[in-house]
Amino acid sequence: MIAKKILISASAAAMAFAPVAASAAPVAVERSSASAKDTSELGGAGLIIAILAGIAVVAGVIIAADDDDDAPVSP
Repeated sequence: MIAKKILISASAAAMAFAPVAASAAPVAVERSSASAKDTSELGGAGLIIAILAGIAVVAGVIIAADDDDDAPVSP
């Protein structure tokens, strides 16, 4: 039982201090951007997905706001 508490405490401390240690570490590699020839050829896919998501939201609102005044089956 004591080992379990120690392990939980150590893992909580590691999760708390990991971002601090990562931000304090010196960065030796300089980041660079990709060249234009290495870009993706799927340029319009994001727009198509956004339009489909918008259509789905509108359809969901229409279905939710539909006023079907169905009479109950039981008397």
